[in-house]
Amino acid sequence: MSQSTNFDSLSLNHLDRRGFLSQCGLGVTGLALSSLLAREGLANSDSPQSLGEPHFPPKVKRVIWLFMIGGTSHMESFDPKPELNKHAGKTFDESPHGKAITESPFYRKNVRDFAGVPRDLMPKIYPMQVGYRKRGESGIEVSDWWEHLGDCVDDLAIVRSMWTTDNDHAAQLQFHTGRHIFDGLRPSIGAWVHHALGSLNDNLPQFIALGPPPGDCCGGVGSHGADYLGPEHAGVKLQIDPKNPLPFGTPGSDIYLEERRQQLDLLRKLNRQTALEHPEDSSLRARVKSYELAARMQLAVPEVMKLQQETQSTERLYGIDQPTTKSFGQMCLTARRLVERGVRFVQLYHDGWDAHSKLKSNHSTRIKQVDRPIAGLLQDLKQRGLLDETLVVWGTEFGRTPGAERSDGRDHHPYGFSVWLAGGGIKRGVVHGKTDELGFHATENRHYVTDLHATVLHQLGLDSRRLEVPGHKRLEIDYGKPIDEIMS
Repeated sequence: MSQSTNFDSLSLNHLDRRGFLSQCGLGVTGLALSSLLAREGLANSDSPQSLGEPHFPPKVKRVIWLFMIGGTSHMESFDPKPELNKHAGKTFDESPHGKAITESPFYRKNVRDFAGVPRDLMPKIYPMQVGYRKRGESGIEVSDWWEHLGDCVDDLAIVRSMWTTDNDHAAQLQFHTGRHIFDGLRPSIGAWVHHALGSLNDNLPQFIALGPPPGDCCGGVGSHGADYLGPEHAGVKLQIDPKNPLPFGTPGSDIYLEERRQQLDLLRKLNRQTALEHPEDSSLRARVKSYELAARMQLAVPEVMKLQQETQSTERLYGIDQPTTKSFGQMCLTARRLVERGVRFVQLYHDGWDAHSKLKSNHSTRIKQVDRPIAGLLQDLKQRGLLDETLVVWGTEFGRTPGAERSDGRDHHPYGFSVWLAGGGIKRGVVHGKTDELGFHATENRHYVTDLHATVLHQLGLDSRRLEVPGHKRLEIDYGKPIDEIMS
């Protein structure tokens, strides 16, 4: 690139820096830069800075957060209920369990109706749409649809007693921020981790989101947003596309790698010259670092997306060799490549689980798309020695009703549902909490969604109660309580 010599001879007094950055492909690459400014001291005056250190010794270094959008049925997944088959076709009141549902102190308690009216009870019992059996040495019952993940059950801690308050899909936002959408946006769990700990690799974003996020009706990108913590702590959206992995944050397809390296070398020379001219300007030094870091990301992110570097056996492990599992398998493999390179929090979305009708077709299809990839992720992390320092979390915004909707589906269900965790500092092959015999109410060891947040934060060495920002008072429910019973 012969032009670099000419550029080197130019005086900064005659160079429009904004124009130069645009020519180099940096421009206003907000997706890249917003995740970098906090550590460099460039957040606005109302935005807190990254704390950078855990509160106590952590059990894990990073998190992979798997979220199924739409509401996965707990009964057809990780909380099988044979009583549904025994009393199929009856109403709740016609079964022995009716009063336990409608007269429970939890019925309607805490539910905030998104549409302004309660959802129908759906009292006609709908049988399980799949068989189940005990899996692994732990003998935990899992539905037969989870063929591959069931083989990993001895690595899981399943929590069967989650609950939330939103009875519509804005519960997706609530699952990630702990607040009902009526309360407005709040920082997501990933943003709190980002704010508190920062990154393990200065060449990559600190918090990354993969896959299509919730729709605007349900919180949208707020599910990996940062709200008052500042946009620099929000998740950076990446695409599983080696040609364009960081939308609007790359110099363009017509720039060769060697040209890009030469441009970055020139940028460093210009930055050093500027630093010499303004030695006392700490903000300028920080901005220089952030631009250089954004530029490094342009080289580092595409390298992560070179999935063809993996062996064929690894591709098979994640199901990348099969059309049904290829898409989510690529996401899970990318998540592994990101965390092994030091990314702190990787959030994966998979949508389409809202089975108001044709639940059997919907869930058997959706589970087939994610079952092998998730199992492959756990096995790959384990065999590489990464699972002990990585926390994998699987969740969904709520469960589905034990009663039938439209004769062959299940409605939204915030009263009781399941999540699971695996990895460092988490007990393996255990079940915690329970729902009633029909799977309606979480009845034993009940946990609001922020208890899951507090558990994740604790494993990272963070006390959720110490994550306070002046001027933004948090409520008691925001903090949650770590689920001690599943921690080793």
